[in-house]
Amino acid sequence: MRADQALNIAKSSGRNQIMIWNKTFSWKTINNACTPNYLTQIDKSQIIYNSSPLTDEEIHSLEDAIDDLIHGYVHALELRDKETEGHAQRVMNITVPLSEKMGLRGEELMRVRRGALLHDIGKIAIPDDILLKPGPLTEKERFIMERHPRYAYDLLSTNVFLKDYLDIPYCHHEHWDGCGYPRHLRGEEIPLPARIFTLVDVWDALLSDRPYRKAWKEKEVYTYIRDQSGKIFDPRIVEMFFEFINETKK
Repeated sequence: MRADQALNIAKSSGRNQIMIWNKTFSWKTINNACTPNYLTQIDKSQIIYNSSPLTDEEIHSLEDAIDDLIHGYVHALELRDKETEGHAQRVMNITVPLSEKMGLRGEELMRVRRGALLHDIGKIAIPDDILLKPGPLTEKERFIMERHPRYAYDLLSTNVFLKDYLDIPYCHHEHWDGCGYPRHLRGEEIPLPARIFTLVDVWDALLSDRPYRKAWKEKEVYTYIRDQSGKIFDPRIVEMFFEFINETKK
């Protein structure tokens, strides 16, 4: 019912309108929301309703709605792939404080948190027989699986509410030495949040059971990460990560 009302109001109000309803907003229009300058950040200077800024309460409600949207995406993916259930939350719980340790603050941390949760959202477009295969992938299957960062880009870049959180979903399989995918970025060409997340993602994945292998021992994961410093991982982040892990164990 409310969706129909929103559609009717949006049509009568002209193009490039987003209609929002909740107990805080009632019916409100965010004008010209499809233009690039709007909603790149959720703040009063960029969201306009009837030529007036949104109130703090309205901004918080919109933020909550975006978080609900993200968690919905994550839950949908986890319903398909039970083996990775909880993975997004675990890696987010490490990536955010590690990013803070590396100097990221405020809106940067918000992008890290949301990007970490959405990191594998592109897998929603991967066929079940590949995504859920209980064994190593063939070369052809791996080629298809490695498309998932591009699928994430296709999904998120066109969403005015989610496009700011692309760094991690699009770039978390890039490698420090340029041998990653999908764009073969090298070194600091890779966004810092993605470089941080890549290490955390591998850490959690190797410490977790998979259908085709048992979880590695923590000592083995330490050795692997150390060996891949300067190859897969940014060497500076490797050192900060080990320092962070040791601090959390004290």
